[in-house]
Amino acid sequence: MAQANKRAVAYINQFKVLENQRSVWESHWQELADYISPRKADITKHRTAGDKRTELIFDGTAIHAAEMLAASLHGMLTNPSTPWFSLKFKDRTLDGDDEAKEWLEGVTEVMYSAFHRSNFAEAVHELYSDLVVFGTGVMMVERDASTNLRFSTRHIGECFIAEDAEGRVNTVYRKFKMTCIAAKEVFGNDALPTRLQKKAMEEPYEEVEFIHIVHPRDNYDTTKVDNLNKPFASIYIDPEDKQIISESGFDELPYMCPRWLKASFERGYGRSPAMTALADTKMLSKMSEVTIRAAQKQVDPPLMLPDDGFMMPIRTVPGGLNFYRSGTRDRIEPLNIGANNPLGLQMEEQRRQAIRSAFYVDQLILGQGPQMTATEVIQRTEEKMRLLGPVLGRLQAEMLQPLIERVYAVLMRQELFKTPPEFLQASDVEIEYVSPLAKAQRFGDIQSAMRLFESLAPLSQINPQVFDYVDMDGLAKHIIRVLGVPASVVKSDQQVGQERQQKADQEAQMAEQQQIANQAQAMGDAAPMIKAIKE
Repeated sequence: MAQANKRAVAYINQFKVLENQRSVWESHWQELADYISPRKADITKHRTAGDKRTELIFDGTAIHAAEMLAASLHGMLTNPSTPWFSLKFKDRTLDGDDEAKEWLEGVTEVMYSAFHRSNFAEAVHELYSDLVVFGTGVMMVERDASTNLRFSTRHIGECFIAEDAEGRVNTVYRKFKMTCIAAKEVFGNDALPTRLQKKAMEEPYEEVEFIHIVHPRDNYDTTKVDNLNKPFASIYIDPEDKQIISESGFDELPYMCPRWLKASFERGYGRSPAMTALADTKMLSKMSEVTIRAAQKQVDPPLMLPDDGFMMPIRTVPGGLNFYRSGTRDRIEPLNIGANNPLGLQMEEQRRQAIRSAFYVDQLILGQGPQMTATEVIQRTEEKMRLLGPVLGRLQAEMLQPLIERVYAVLMRQELFKTPPEFLQASDVEIEYVSPLAKAQRFGDIQSAMRLFESLAPLSQINPQVFDYVDMDGLAKHIIRVLGVPASVVKSDQQVGQERQQKADQEAQMAEQQQIANQAQAMGDAAPMIKAIKE
């Protein structure tokens, strides 16, 4: 065995601390996975590949509800077919500048193109699945040579996280397995310990454990641009030989670690809708098992037989012959168990409804109401989506914002954006979320504006000047911004000003021509009178 590295030993000791802190969550996660996400039930249990994982499940309501919530979040927050974020300047005066807007639109298009070329859609769906079941998701964003970006959602069972003073995740330890031949390709043969070099030659497909550590660097030289002087360190360790295999760095934290909900006194990991629904899920599974057994007894009931008079064995197959003693009145009779199936089914449906409510199924699916107008459908949909507002706030802060900032920085370092105009060099850019769920949270602003017009309309019949208090230009800009209308279909302030000036010039020219015509007509009408006066 190679001599242990002191830094590697220190990192392994820190890993053991995080491992001990996470141990209280593991049994809970395993139970959640067993009943709600069996394909990820590898927390404390370690099964062979392809093994059955549904032996505890007698009803799939919770599984389907969790899948529906994950798919709905994907469609409402990061739908690949519709815009879900946009960039804007913090300096609002730049919104009316065509050159500035064109550059910002070009940056946004490059980012969307990079998202679409990469594996973002499938990776983020796995992240939502982990969120709704385990309450914590971990996704890594890396640079890729072919598609510019590469996303990978890590199983919660292999991730150990720590927070900073503000409660944001800034440290991730990940314990994972890799084949020896893959380790040789990733790190290089010379970087591997002698033990792994030998295994790579003799048993190339045997899996070995590694620890990947990403944490903030306390001391580094900001004047250098090498990987060892970046804000975040990236270190791979062989825990058996206690050797550092690879060390580099990141300019930003490459991991996004959103939590669904998190108690103020708990640090690190979050809580999920599945945790709320776990008790009902386990009860429903047990109730379904009992109901199935009761139905089996009714369909194929136990038989009551006299202690003598029949020749064994009893044949219950179709066409089976059973012989009994001639002259006796004994018969084979079914046992009436007195099962009340409707009561059991009613109680099961109550549990199913509680599970659906925990996973927001009622908010995600619009009920079939009689004679619903299109306006009513839209309003009800917006109201249901606004109920997810608290969840949206945490997801924006812990997932969407660091995700977009990380992607922006990775693409910028690859010089995929056009050079910005000189007057934009010192301008800051911020993120605006325009997904359907984000729009629903702001839809109340538009309703307030519409109610303003409804309230002022009767007053305008008495005093038409009452609308002087409304800034129509400002209101139009506000509605355009809330609805997330693409900038390509909205005129700039400069273009609107030019068109208004042209219209004003045309009206002034027409008024001048009309004045000249009126003067000519007046002179023509006055000509006879002038002639008479002269005569």
